[in-house]
Amino acid sequence: MSLGSSVFSTESYFHTQKPPDGLDIKTARMGEFVEHWRGVQGNKVVLVTSGGTTVPLEANTVRFLDNFSAGTRGATSAEYFLSAGYAVIFLHRQHSLRPFSRHYSHSLNPFLDLLSESSGTIAVSPEHTAKLLPILRAYHAAQVKGTLLSIEFQTVNEYLWLLKGVTGVMAPLGRRGMFYLAAAVSDFFLPEDKMAEHKIQSGHGTLSLEMDQVPKVLRPLVQEWTPEGYIVSFKLETEERFLIPKARAALSRYGHQLVIGNDLHRRKYEVVFVERTDGRRKTGVEDIPGGAETPPLEDANEFKETWLRLADLTRRTGNGADGEVEIEELIVNELVNRHDRWIADAES
Repeated sequence: MSLGSSVFSTESYFHTQKPPDGLDIKTARMGEFVEHWRGVQGNKVVLVTSGGTTVPLEANTVRFLDNFSAGTRGATSAEYFLSAGYAVIFLHRQHSLRPFSRHYSHSLNPFLDLLSESSGTIAVSPEHTAKLLPILRAYHAAQVKGTLLSIEFQTVNEYLWLLKGVTGVMAPLGRRGMFYLAAAVSDFFLPEDKMAEHKIQSGHGTLSLEMDQVPKVLRPLVQEWTPEGYIVSFKLETEERFLIPKARAALSRYGHQLVIGNDLHRRKYEVVFVERTDGRRKTGVEDIPGGAETPPLEDANEFKETWLRLADLTRRTGNGADGEVEIEELIVNELVNRHDRWIADAES
């Protein structure tokens, strides 16, 4: 299967990899959604990407590689953006968690367990009504107002093409557009010319794959596709010592506003916001010399870190950490404030 390694730029990727079926239809839906909300005075639109991407090993896909993500952060954050008055494009992995229904997934509070039956009538059991009612009301409000548009992807190729498409239709929003890039995007992929057409047979006993690196689309997104958007990316690490240096490196490479860092084992309880001290985007970004993971020491003062911890909130409010308070509520509240300042800076 190996035809030699290639280095894909963003431009060469989109030139050589076919757009997925249905791309035009999905992009048109997102464009209509954005155009409607762009006409509403003062309204803000956020793109929330969520869930993992797959890397097919065959064109007629039987086997694929997957990224760890159930889509919890994206689905939860989308709810809080809706409650903050945003119109939300929810670009999510097929079958991953979704806003509102996430509370009743197959493994968490299975929906059928909430129901009771009597004389042919189905009803929600009284002990579950108090929790379900506000979720149902919020869901219906989003449906009636038309503030939530959900678009599915599965493969990394679908994700990249859809991200490029939605960024194009959101560009006219200027600073009123936010990009909350919480999807777990594959780092490697099999280009079409390296991919087996049919199911890989197991008779040979072993399988060797040479994969290519997925191009870093964050740079053209920041510098070309949406130069006025407020852009938030995520950095997940399993060793805390890498978290802040790599978040700073991402800001140096791509020039966007904010990286949210989270440790794999504590991501539900604490995150760190890493941003430039002056809160601005950096234009004319250059690569960090030698592929270094951190910016030069003399530039370290360009950055600041803000930790958000559920433990701090529960100490202030006296509420127990019983699942009623979610870290995404803190994240979204902070982002709304930063986004408002970003918009106000352009008007002052």
